[in-house]
Amino acid sequence: MELIITIFGQGKDLNTLQMSCRGIVVFIIALILIRISGRRSFGIRTPLDNIISISLGAILSRAIVGASAFVPVVVTCFVVVALHRLLGWLIARYKMFGRIIEGDKIVLYENGRFISTHLKRALVCQEDVMQGIRKSALTEDLENIDKVYIERNGEITAIKKNN
Repeated sequence: MELIITIFGQGKDLNTLQMSCRGIVVFIIALILIRISGRRSFGIRTPLDNIISISLGAILSRAIVGASAFVPVVVTCFVVVALHRLLGWLIARYKMFGRIIEGDKIVLYENGRFISTHLKRALVCQEDVMQGIRKSALTEDLENIDKVYIERNGEITAIKKNN
């Protein structure tokens, strides 16, 4: 036990070597947590997925600097990851649950015009939409665009007209 305290320190009075050792262990734990959480947490990037990134970073930092006891921090992280995994499973399984947690796509442009009420609801302007059109449809010509959506993850996507 004395060796563990020497290597990892105790409390907030940690030296550089102790914090570095804690950092290595926390890095390995974070890698395990991310693998458990799944690709979704760093791939899809919906608000739910951003929450896990922010939460894990905030909680794990406490273990590195000694602001909280190490084991409760790690257990809390596993609880957060399990909750994220459960919510992700529910979202994938039940469409209505996904709508409640992550929202739904919003049509921003349709029938040759921008829908101002939807732009306001999505908190975007026409230039934001044009940027999304240029990025996803590779055009600036609105004549070629059928619809534009803001997706649940905040990305703006355009559907080209069938010619």
